Amino acid sequence: MTSIHISTSQGKRLRGSSISLSPRLPTVANGIHEKRLYRTTWSWTTTYYIPLPWPFSRRTHVQLLRVYLPIPRRWTLSMRNLGRARSRWSQILLVFALMTFLWQLYGFARRHGTQLPPFHTATTTRVFSSDDLRRVWEWEVASGHYQSNRKIPTGVAIEAPLLNPGLPKQPLVHASRFKPQRSILSITVGSGLKRTYIDIQSIPPAIGYPPRPTPGSIADLDIVMAHCDFSNNKYVRDCLEVLRVGAGLDNGNRVRRGKMNEWKYIYLEQGQRLTMTVPPMFGTIKPVSNSKEDITLEPLPRLPSPLSYWTSSELATACDPDHPRIFHIFWGGPFTSHPHTMILSFLFTQNLGLHLSPDLPSSKICRPQFWVWIQTGLAREATPKPTALRDMFESLKKNPWSAPFLHPRFRDIIKFKLWNTTEQLDSIHELKDEWRSSSLFNSGGHIYNIPKEDASDMGRQYHKEAFLGMTHLSFQSKTEQDVLNRMGSTSSTSYDIMRTILSDMARFLLCHRFGGVYLDADTLFLRDWEELWGWKGAFAYRWSRLPVYNTAVLKLNKGSALGTFLIRTALRHGLDFHPMTISRYLEDADMEGLLLRLPDALFDSPWLNTENYQRDRPPTPALVQFDHFFDTPTTMGGEPQALGFDGFFRGAYSYHWHNHWRVLA
Repeated sequence: MTSIHISTSQGKRLRGSSISLSPRLPTVANGIHEKRLYRTTWSWTTTYYIPLPWPFSRRTHVQLLRVYLPIPRRWTLSMRNLGRARSRWSQILLVFALMTFLWQLYGFARRHGTQLPPFHTATTTRVFSSDDLRRVWEWEVASGHYQSNRKIPTGVAIEAPLLNPGLPKQPLVHASRFKPQRSILSITVGSGLKRTYIDIQSIPPAIGYPPRPTPGSIADLDIVMAHCDFSNNKYVRDCLEVLRVGAGLDNGNRVRRGKMNEWKYIYLEQGQRLTMTVPPMFGTIKPVSNSKEDITLEPLPRLPSPLSYWTSSELATACDPDHPRIFHIFWGGPFTSHPHTMILSFLFTQNLGLHLSPDLPSSKICRPQFWVWIQTGLAREATPKPTALRDMFESLKKNPWSAPFLHPRFRDIIKFKLWNTTEQLDSIHELKDEWRSSSLFNSGGHIYNIPKEDASDMGRQYHKEAFLGMTHLSFQSKTEQDVLNRMGSTSSTSYDIMRTILSDMARFLLCHRFGGVYLDADTLFLRDWEELWGWKGAFAYRWSRLPVYNTAVLKLNKGSALGTFLIRTALRHGLDFHPMTISRYLEDADMEGLLLRLPDALFDSPWLNTENYQRDRPPTPALVQFDHFFDTPTTMGGEPQALGFDGFFRGAYSYHWHNHWRVLA
């Protein structure tokens, strides 16, 4: 009798004429798994198939995505035959392997993928010593430009308590051997007037609309930050409710009830000004060592005396000459519907008093002005031709979008000004002697240079500085030459990148020279800015989810120490005024506190929503694309009819539509 030997899963040998099968045969789900089980060659990876969503599968005609994980196939198949306890360990191993794979993929994308301009690198952008940076802080605080209780960075190493006229008077804390000096130097000491937070409500009989802000009122941006900062997981919807209710914009039409005193963020300064003296210090202060000082430093230019801090009730005139209320915009090319719409929103929202008779005595209302800076030629022309001013006004008179604003009624409110790059740079004493050795078109370290032969080809007969540039990037192809010769942005395919780079520099020059607020021309005013003018500090706003600045809205004081710091630092880095680079300048020098980074909810409410953030509780309207502002989807078409202007980001100060040229305004 023939003996047949069969090995079972228990390792026993059977003898005899009858064959006994193994009690633990491998189990498979289908034929594919069975074929893989009996293969003689084994792979070090396991293949998994992931179903693709419907739009991708329809477009690519592929329904499953093949993914290879670094798990030997023998382990995978053997684990399927183990008990439930062992199967649980296999699942843990599988999850761990998947997380390892995703982490490696993320690291590869960070090294080789598309990135934002490099604003975090190993080198520093600092160009001033710690002593000079401390002088900047002392100047700004003494001028009342720091109306905040936020702590001063320890790296600044303030050597004496700073009296802050922008904060209410506080008792001075005397240093002692029992209280470390460092805790005292992180805050300023208030020496100003008492703050009275006001409850803004309509007064009969004018109850149909919300009241105008009280002249001289001030927004407490510390309270705004507490309710609106994205870094603290605050929602834009909730922020707008605080801004709306705290300013009385809802006119009493609110669903939320109860006491909302903590939402009052607008105040008036009242009381009698007292003189305060700084107490003697206990011990000595050693400056904080800063490892960032690893480059050649330069001395800070001489600063003027700090400004005197005056409340609106103490001024002889309605406007503070040290803090003028001017809105700036920069425009190139023909005047179009975009700046026209912006000016209309300015006239509609700001307290201009145009309805009052000019024969009546002037009130205590400070009327803001709107300055339109127009560059008539190409962006690369540093000096306009001699007839540029006359040609500009002739063009404005003939243009139906600009002609209405030349009416004498707007003479003291809306002003058109000719942009002259050379004249503007020469008027800034921090730049006038050195700017000619730098390129004017530096954006995030990417320098756009103009071929030297262009100056002769254009046949200009005026100043030899009409065309400027260096030699980092050359423009030789027809497309590249077209970039140099564009006159304004007319579509998404003909974007005037050169003028955009120039405007990044222009906003800092204009605010430092004249004071006021710069805004991009693709902005609409949504409410009166009275209380923002009352905040005497500088600010920009947040770049959506990123903790960096967006200077589409920039408030900078005239001739301030902060402006001197920013302009000199930019000069040392090739006149680079890109927002990401500005963020780097401020971060490296511990200056972020002096340029307050406001939440984008105040000026750019839908930005987070368009980037797929906070869609679980979106603001109203819930725009998921900036194009929807012009081309509203059918499903959202009923909201404007039912809510009107009150339903369009009510509470925000402005709306930025990010130059989406695909749909005409």
